[in-house]
Parts: sequence; structure tokens; C-alpha cells
Amino acid sequence: MASSIPRSSLSARFGRTFIKIVLVTTLVFLSLPVVLTFISSFAAEWIGPLPSGFLTFGNWNDVITGTDVGADVSVGSSLLYSAGLALGGVIINICVGVPIAYAIARYDFWGRDWVNVFAILPLAPGIILGIAFLRTYPDLSTSGIALVIGYSLLKSPYMVMAVQSSFQSMDLQQIEESSRSLGASWIRTFLTVIVPNAKEGIIAGSIISWTLAAAEFNFSYIVYSRGTPPLSIFLYNNITNASFLNAAAAVSVFFLLIALVTIALQIVGNQAAIRRL
Repeated sequence: MASSIPRSSLSARFGRTFIKIVLVTTLVFLSLPVVLTFISSFAAEWIGPLPSGFLTFGNWNDVITGTDVGADVSVGSSLLYSAGLALGGVIINICVGVPIAYAIARYDFWGRDWVNVFAILPLAPGIILGIAFLRTYPDLSTSGIALVIGYSLLKSPYMVMAVQSSFQSMDLQQIEESSRSLGASWIRTFLTVIVPNAKEGIIAGSIISWTLAAAEFNFSYIVYSRGTPPLSIFLYNNITNASFLNAAAAVSVFFLLIALVTIALQIVGNQAAIRRL
């Protein structure tokens, strides 16, 4: 009698194949527009289904200098301005979000669930927070302070959830007791032992918060009034009326900045880990 292949083996074999196909399809679906946009930014013209006339940096020059796109300021100044605003929001998120995540993960206190709810409450759309912020603090709309505060509020849940996940994977009580038994104060234990062990969550939260804040449109569109525009407003006001190749170059500049910031944060985290060894 011929031996049959166990059903579990068939399920595992075809299951893994199906998962691989889904993962590859998803990866191609998500990355292909980014890759095509980046490649198109170096094309001289777009005739037919694909760009042609490689390789030129004219589109990048037009976008960075602000020429031929009808911009009042260059994308460089707008990009640096958005990067600074987003960085300010990340710093606030680290200073506020890390202690909140630690308290939620470490202590069991009355109202703990409510604190957790309020910590992720700003996941509300930016347009809602923008209207509320503008009605409550109308005088701040003329400065970058409003954008920094708004970015930190909107993206704080990502920092709290990322860091909280790192804290929950550790035995915080045992770590604290071991450090305190060696004579370290609570502050020193928190800053030199607990926080460094949660660096993966802090780095992940910083990358997500910064990336989303730098590209935030709804809140920026409502609150921003004058001065150097954030990158999202710059793209909306100028690049949308420019050629597709110029728009591709502008978006590619932002992609490149995100990649550089991500790599820089990873390097900082790795160097901190090496110094502790």
C-alpha cells in the first residue's frame, strides 16, 4: 500500500509557500512606487509609459533651488524647517513618552488604564487636533512652536507604545533591585540602566514619530499661517502644479532624508550599545 504524505506536512509546505508569495507581493506593491518615483526623478522627459532621457540632475536642481516650480522658497529651506520641527516634536515625545511608558509598564496604580488610554488618545486625525488647537491658541499659529507642540501630541502614541513594548519585555523590578543593591540611586538606575535597555523601542518610536511628523499635512495646513512653510505645505502649494518629474524629485528628496535619519538613529543606537560592552 503506497504511503501517503501526512496532511500536516502538505499544509506546512503550502502554507509557507503561500506566506512567502504574500510577503513578496506585499513588498513589491509597497516598494515599487517608491523605486519608480526615485528613478523618474533622474529622467529628462516622460514620453509613453516610462520615463526616458537618463541621467540628469536637472529635476533635483529645479526643486532644491526652487526654480521652474513656481516656489517662493527652495525645498531645501522648507525641508530643513520641517526636519527641525519634527525633531523638536521627537525630543518632547522622548522626554514625556518614556516616563509615561515606564510608569504604565512598571507600576500597578489606580487609574493606570486611563493613563494608558489618554497616552494613545492623540491618535485622532490631525485635522481635529488642528481645529481644536487653533481655536484654543490662535496666537501661536504664527510661530513654529504651535507646529512642534502639535507634532509631539499627534505622534506621542507611537513613542509611548514602542517604548512600552520594550519595557514590558524586561523584568523592571528585578533590574531596579539589582541596581539599587549596588548603591545606585533611582534616577541613576533609570537613566543608566533602564533607559539604555529600552533603546530599541526609543529608536523605533523616534523614527516613526519623526517620519510621520515631517510629512504631517492636515495639522500643518490648518495651523500654519505664514513664514517658511513645512515640507507638506510646500509640496501642496508648489509641486502639485509642477511637472511630474519635478514632483518626483521633491518626493525623492524627502525619501532620502528619511533614509539618512533612519540610518543615523541606528548608528547612534549601535554605538551606545558598543560603549556599554
